[in-house]
Amino acid sequence: MSEEKKQQVSRRQFLNYTLMGVGGFMAAGLLISPVRMAIDPVLKSGEGGGLANVGIAVDEITNEPTRIDWSVDQVDGWYESQVSRSAWVFKDENDEIVAFSPVCKHLGCVVSWEGSEKYPNEFFCPCHDGRYYKNGVNVPGTPPLTPLDEYEMEIKDGMLFLGDPKPHREA
Repeated sequence: MSEEKKQQVSRRQFLNYTLMGVGGFMAAGLLISPVRMAIDPVLKSGEGGGLANVGIAVDEITNEPTRIDWSVDQVDGWYESQVSRSAWVFKDENDEIVAFSPVCKHLGCVVSWEGSEKYPNEFFCPCHDGRYYKNGVNVPGTPPLTPLDEYEMEIKDGMLFLGDPKPHREA
């Protein structure tokens, strides 16, 4: 008989186990939503880095840098928005298409083509007189220390598609 008593669960232990089990299920149910909210954006497949049609045909691109503007869809967690982007697009001396970011590498101001009468045929940043050659390389002795970023690009059906800016090839 004494062995049977040792194996039996007392009423107090049974209630304790039952309450702990129910409490554990309730706690798990309450934690599922916040954990899912925190982890869900990480588990989604990233669609970033896609190329966007910038609305210019390859035949329209000349040797003169032209500023083009376009919008891309951006998703930050659950917030979706339209983000404006710009690029200086032209054909270089090898007749290859080049697309530079207009953001100065010194302080993030916007550079313009032939923005200074003193320095024609150069990209010019008016914030601190930053200058870049037509190939995007910074002019020595001016505030920018690195070349302009280049957009990744692709040509589909005669249209130009641009992606994210990457560091300059010659940097």
